[in-house]
Amino acid sequence: MKNKPVNEIKITLSALPENEAVARGCISHFASRADPTVTELADIRCAVSEAVTNCVVHAYRGGSGDIYINARLYGDGRLTIRIADKGCGIPDVALAMTPLYTTDRDGERSGMGFAIMQSFCDKLKVSSRVGRGTVVFMEKYLRR
Repeated sequence: MKNKPVNEIKITLSALPENEAVARGCISHFASRADPTVTELADIRCAVSEAVTNCVVHAYRGGSGDIYINARLYGDGRLTIRIADKGCGIPDVALAMTPLYTTDRDGERSGMGFAIMQSFCDKLKVSSRVGRGTVVFMEKYLRR
């Protein structure tokens, strides 16, 4: 069946800065089974890094919580990655996705996270509910 994944991974990580590298490594290693190009692999690593960093920094605001990652690989070379949290949520997703928009008042964040994710994926969808959390869905076609 075309819509059934040929492989899938589910990971739950604590929302800690050091787990950004764990997530990036796990998902890129998982995707490597599809024989992506070096550029495709770098794109995946960067997009995952940005999404997980958003969970750590914004969703839980440096507090505790979990990050839920689900990646699926399909026979046609399609890779989907779903990264979710149960954090504070985003009141206005469209505004948050605007390049250079940031809620960081300390000046440490550039407001480019979603723009970076979008540039490295073929499809990006973000849904969020205040007080309930956020889901980032990324899709990347490998082996074009």
